[in-house]
Amino acid sequence: MAVVMIEDVTIFLQQRPVLQAFGGFSVFFYGLGVAVYAFEGIGMVLPLESEIKEKDKFGKILGLSMTFISLMYGGFGVLGYMAFGEDTKDIITTNLGPGLLSTIVQIGLCVNLFFTFPLMMNPVYEVVERRFWGGQYCLWLRWVVVLVVSLVALLVPNFADFLSLVGSSVCIVLGFVLPALFHLMVYKDELGWIAMCLDGGIVGLGLVLAVYGTWSSLSEIFSTHA
Repeated sequence: MAVVMIEDVTIFLQQRPVLQAFGGFSVFFYGLGVAVYAFEGIGMVLPLESEIKEKDKFGKILGLSMTFISLMYGGFGVLGYMAFGEDTKDIITTNLGPGLLSTIVQIGLCVNLFFTFPLMMNPVYEVVERRFWGGQYCLWLRWVVVLVVSLVALLVPNFADFLSLVGSSVCIVLGFVLPALFHLMVYKDELGWIAMCLDGGIVGLGLVLAVYGTWSSLSEIFSTHA
């Protein structure tokens, strides 16, 4: 990631492409779906909290980690757009073209995926095994889940559209709507009106973003196939 960001800065200083500060609400919500999908690891929060030794420190560690990741992802996206402008591809390594640098970055991404995929899929395995295998470990069932996920990744024509759709329709609900809604339902008798309004605002905003983002993603998908 650092290699790509340094390369982006170098290209920007050399080419100085024309940049557009705001591309319209449709582009904004489409990009928001992709951005939220980047935090699909939200499903690991509860499993990690249940395993941590000092649970009182978990909230602080989680907050710092999410802040750092947000800044890193934001910087990565901004630098990528600054380097290539309107020619920025969905997968930034495509912009880098063939060569040693692009190959090293792709190898690094493959290594990262190899080690993080089992971790991200762990909650999925637990849900599937609980539903179809009585909560017991099942190797062949995990292989089936991996095969299905791999087929989806291979068969989807434009994966960025798919990411935006999943991010808008599912990840926003999981990351914003449901946590605020559950907090409001569980602690409604203990919360002040400011906290209740804050939870309600997050739920309302999340639903608006989910609906409009899903519509934007579907519009992009159908317009591409039209």
